[in-house]
Amino acid sequence: MSPRPSQAVRVIGVASGLGARDPGCADGPAALRELGVFDSAAAPVSWGDILGPALTDAPRVKTVAELCGRLARRVEQELNAGSFPLVVGGDHSCAVGTWSGVRHGLQGPLGLVWVDAHMDSHTFATSPTGALHGMPLACLLGHGAPELTELVFPGPKLRPEHVCLLGVRSYEAGEAALLKALGVRVIGMEEVHARGLQATFAEAVAIARNGTAGYGISIDLDALDPVEEPGVGSPAPDGLLRLDLEFALRVVHGDRALLAMEIAEYNPHRDRRQLTAAAAGRLLDAVLEE
Repeated sequence: MSPRPSQAVRVIGVASGLGARDPGCADGPAALRELGVFDSAAAPVSWGDILGPALTDAPRVKTVAELCGRLARRVEQELNAGSFPLVVGGDHSCAVGTWSGVRHGLQGPLGLVWVDAHMDSHTFATSPTGALHGMPLACLLGHGAPELTELVFPGPKLRPEHVCLLGVRSYEAGEAALLKALGVRVIGMEEVHARGLQATFAEAVAIARNGTAGYGISIDLDALDPVEEPGVGSPAPDGLLRLDLEFALRVVHGDRALLAMEIAEYNPHRDRRQLTAAAAGRLLDAVLEE
């Protein structure tokens, strides 16, 4: 599948801030739906249900794992129906469900471009906060809480050689050490500035496509510069410029290997004049437009 004009985009919201330090991102999917930021896309776009936490009085990791399990099943159903899934968080712990679901229905390895200010590669052994939105990529690579690493099917959902992080500029030593030991390619902002976003994004896509049966793009909105896009819970200075990322994303238009997309961490309570909400819509437009 690919995000072609004739292919329907199915938006799956995940209204959870359980993994974040600021839970306001739980209101992100409903706000984006109400604002209609995806309505002008160059392909048919429709919203499915917005999923939310179902368990009560359960440990946080168990609640998030249950939610991610439902998300994974929904993503796989949409792929099987011929839709292009766009998962909209909520905090970035939803990525465990998104990409576990994509991988389960795929006949071969999955590649992933991870656009984020952070590495999201902690485990409980390295995280200074214990926040689950700092752990999803580690979980997808097979490191972390068993409830998340074993989601949908046993074992890692991603191989290190098929993953590339882009836009990183805020991280801790423990997660950097894990990614280095695994051999995951990390393109930080210093390299983006030196080589340009178009070139570095093209490299990230090449890594995700090489030797895989398809790939996805996961975008944490805090990858963008908070001066332009303030509506996130974990802003980090010196981020990607929205127009630059839009331009870079256009390279994947019509790519049949692109299976799904994810936009996470929109926090409407921190936004200003709906700037970040509009940015989310423009990023999808960039993928769909020629």
